[in-house]
Amino acid sequence: LDDNNLGGPLPADLGDLAQLERLVLNGNRISGQIPPELGNLSNLTMLTLRGNSLEGPIPSELGALTRLDTLDLFNTGVSGAIPPSLGNLGSLQRFTVGWNQLSGPIPPELGRLDNATYMNFSRNQLTGTIPPEFGDLDSIELLSVSRNDLTGTIPPELGELATLERLYAEDAVAA
Repeated sequence: LDDNNLGGPLPADLGDLAQLERLVLNGNRISGQIPPELGNLSNLTMLTLRGNSLEGPIPSELGALTRLDTLDLFNTGVSGAIPPSLGNLGSLQRFTVGWNQLSGPIPPELGRLDNATYMNFSRNQLTGTIPPEFGDLDSIELLSVSRNDLTGTIPPELGELATLERLYAEDAVAA
């Protein structure tokens, strides 16, 4: 249902679709909050809501989606903290939360995402440091933390990432 003119909130009843494997609603006019009930979708492998007009936090309940390999919330309008429970998404390969109003620290628990190849945190209001636990991201190829309010230094642990091809941190880290 990509790139249509669908509007209004996501129905909480979508969380009852026990067999749903992919929920792809990019480029619509969906508004409101992400229903926590989506955390009930135990067979979900892809959740992409890119380019909608959402608000409010990322529900911590999404951390229960252990089969999820793609979580794409790029440019959706979500705000608040990134839930540490997302570190439970052991199958996750692509994690995109760039261009939102997310704030607070990047949870160190995200360093447990061993299968992640792509992580984009760019253009938020994230604070704190880049977690040294990101040095455990053995499959990571792209990591972007650009244009946030991070402090400190780039962790030396990132130098151990043999698969890292692209690291974007412009305007992200102030000493």
